[in-house]
Amino acid sequence: MPNSFLARLPLSRFEVDRDNLARERPELFDELWADPATRVLPIFQGSALLSSPTSLALLPVDAVPDYDLRVYLGRSTSTTSPEPAGTPIVAVLLQDAGHLAEAEWGNLRSVGSGLSDRDAGIFTEALGILNWHTSHLFSPRTGAPTVPEKGGWVRRDPVSDTEVFPRTDAAIIVGITDADGRILLGSNALWESNRYSLLAGFVEPGESLESAVVREVFEESGIHVVDPVYLGSQPWPFPASLMLGFTATVDPEHGTETTPDGAEILDLRWFSRDELTAALGEIRLPGATSIARAILEEWYGGPILDGQR
Repeated sequence: MPNSFLARLPLSRFEVDRDNLARERPELFDELWADPATRVLPIFQGSALLSSPTSLALLPVDAVPDYDLRVYLGRSTSTTSPEPAGTPIVAVLLQDAGHLAEAEWGNLRSVGSGLSDRDAGIFTEALGILNWHTSHLFSPRTGAPTVPEKGGWVRRDPVSDTEVFPRTDAAIIVGITDADGRILLGSNALWESNRYSLLAGFVEPGESLESAVVREVFEESGIHVVDPVYLGSQPWPFPASLMLGFTATVDPEHGTETTPDGAEILDLRWFSRDELTAALGEIRLPGATSIARAILEEWYGGPILDGQR
């Protein structure tokens, strides 16, 4: 990672060559299943198989239960993982965990920040592409069942003979500060009442990222902001987002009085650094895996010691 902020983003890390040219080989999975070096990452109900609380379990092909779908993730480039660099890795989607049901499984939100660069990258990649598959079982053109192809990176409509490619939903997330350096945090209607985070929202068609920052902040809080500055991005496969991190400041021609929209955002609070520190026993902040946490700690000046690492 080229700067300190990007190094804070757990799910932007990777040590894998996605090996896209191999996806074109029709017999790719036959080749991979015949290769004793191939390792498989099982995904079951949105969780990955773990070998420890901070490591994924990659299995030989003959140790994997029956699967519904498989996707070629690429070849490991890690020189510090148990498997050597160059190891082919395939994600498989399980409907039944079989003999692995009693093993340890981990959710990406919970374990992502503690994984190695390689494991964080392949778990994020696997979850994102498998989530796409489960939502694109039928063609948007004809309604016909689609068929996975090209290593699991395309689905084909057999009726129109057209390809359906993975899509990612762009969403902005903003650290909003005022003239006194305070940061604005909001409580979402879907969360417990004491959880606060940054404001965020999806980019609309025909809209720039910077315009989305200004619009979303005003819609959710009534605050006018200026000078959106891009910080970095992190995939967020819940189910298919790319979170684009920004900072912005309150427009000096407008005030800091907030108006929660009442639908998504129920409460808004400004915090100085001292006020946030004093409130840590009262409020819950974004988890360590999120880009929201990274932006918040960038503003704060270091780790926030709230026990949510």
